[in-house]
Amino acid sequence: MGVAGWQGWAWWSWATGAIAPPTETGELSPVYLQIPAGTPGQQIGSDLEAAGLIRSRLAWNLWSRWQDFRSPEGGYQAGTYVLSPQQSLPEIAAQIWNGEVLEASFTIPEGWNRQQIALALEEQGFFAAADFLAATQQIPLEDYPWLPSNLPHLEGFLYPDTYQIPTETITPEAIIKVMLSRFEAVALPVYEAASSDFSLLEWVTLASIVEKEAVIAEERSEIAAVFNRRLEEGIPLGADPTVEYGLGIRQTPENPLTYAQVQTESPYNTYINAGLTPTPISSPGLASLEVSLAPPETEYLYFVARYDGTHVFSQTLAEHEAAQALIRDAVDAAATEPAGSEE
Repeated sequence: MGVAGWQGWAWWSWATGAIAPPTETGELSPVYLQIPAGTPGQQIGSDLEAAGLIRSRLAWNLWSRWQDFRSPEGGYQAGTYVLSPQQSLPEIAAQIWNGEVLEASFTIPEGWNRQQIALALEEQGFFAAADFLAATQQIPLEDYPWLPSNLPHLEGFLYPDTYQIPTETITPEAIIKVMLSRFEAVALPVYEAASSDFSLLEWVTLASIVEKEAVIAEERSEIAAVFNRRLEEGIPLGADPTVEYGLGIRQTPENPLTYAQVQTESPYNTYINAGLTPTPISSPGLASLEVSLAPPETEYLYFVARYDGTHVFSQTLAEHEAAQALIRDAVDAAATEPAGSEE
């Protein structure tokens, strides 16, 4: 290689970050760069140079021409990027070319309802909870024709999972779409592959009630079996979470549901209405969906929560009432026990 060739290689290496510039010292803070849609490649190079992310607009332009030649169908993509001055020009170019934009992450736990999801997204700074709730009342049948008809809202079909979404696309509609798409990819095939007497809406509704009742994984199948048996025999489910959902409340060991609340008229009150609720009451996870699709046979007709996550299952009403009394006594005893006392 001649002298001129060496000097040209050295300049290109320095300009593209293959060797460090003389003034580089230590770790540098990341730079957030927003590229609006339609920004020309040369302007991106100017912005990168001004931000101290590359050393030469000329090198960027040459690299861009080579990239256009190599991948004529591609192009630099709009979005917000997290870039580092320690990245080389080719690394930065590849990131923008591939659209590796800054993403926001959020997690929706199993068993959450629309209200809980909306409040969590609001707390994360995405948008107002009311805007999300309003968007869940729009049923996108044109994009998801498998959704049951005449749904008042999307409760139950917003699949619980951890999601990453580009920051530029964070809207209620975009988040709803990604959650429905996850349901379509994960849950819907389970239903379509099975032979079930439940409609899609009935299946998801039953699974949503099971999800709210089941705390211990080992009890999930038994809880689904009890509910299924009661459905078959026309016995009201008597599920506390359905009453709570209808009234918009949440009971605690210290403040359980009252007799008046359990007797309050509501289409979601499964103490006074036989059958399933009109819609799901939460977002069920895959485990609850699977056990609800074909619940096993069971000898039990009743169960009551111990408030530690487990339940007492009973065959008869007398056994059930005795279990309820024992649990109430235990809760009362714990409430009156002096603070700091030990057995």
